[in-house]
Amino acid sequence: MNLQDKVIVITGGGQGLGRTMAVEFAKKGAKLALIDLSEEMLAETVSLVEQVGSSAKYYLANVTNEEQVEQTFAQIASDFNGIDGLVNNAGILRDGMFVKAKDGEITKKMSLAQFQSVIDVNLTGVFLCGREAAVQMIKHDRQGVIVNMSSIARGGNMGQTNYAAAKAGVVAMTVTWARELGRQGIRVGAIAPGVIKTAMTDAMKPEMRERLEKMKPVGRLGTPEEIAHTAQYIFENDFFTGRVVECDGGLSM
Repeated sequence: MNLQDKVIVITGGGQGLGRTMAVEFAKKGAKLALIDLSEEMLAETVSLVEQVGSSAKYYLANVTNEEQVEQTFAQIASDFNGIDGLVNNAGILRDGMFVKAKDGEITKKMSLAQFQSVIDVNLTGVFLCGREAAVQMIKHDRQGVIVNMSSIARGGNMGQTNYAAAKAGVVAMTVTWARELGRQGIRVGAIAPGVIKTAMTDAMKPEMRERLEKMKPVGRLGTPEEIAHTAQYIFENDFFTGRVVECDGGLSM
């Protein structure tokens, strides 16, 4: 897919990876539809997109709310006369140990709310947005692309039962959708980033960040621009579907 003038929806587009992907896609000539919960942050991303010569609209929606998602994607398709692509990027962290114990006594356990909140955003939200994007692509006869954000944590990671479960589910859905939607001309891929330099990693203790950097063969954290580049590769390579790209600096070797 040539991204020039294509309509790309990005969830979680108000900040972090979503904002960077919006700007990088805009540089390729794409038109952006940005979904998030913060109007102020979304407006800032729209301004950045316009600064690089493209256009964007923003939409306030909770990706866990089916009615809001349906209405938002229908509105986007109406505003832009269709949808060509989706980056399912919205996500949250609610880390914690499954069960913590000391001297045989349980000191803490992951709450159902802690587990469910991550599943709701990182898995159910991906399902709802992916479904509605596909609906609009088919309705408007667009051979589109869906990119889902997974994580190298999908293989299991201490303190992330909820997150790992959600990100593993994202990969399973990616493969399933690619097989189902291929007949409609829709490709589906996923990205599994490692630790990426963001506001969250900037706030880490220096010794913890240094330890993470030393764990990687490349000796540093990834950048949001590198993840955006990976997403662009999936969009632009018409033979890519049903697979996950690990972009983690070799951390999962």
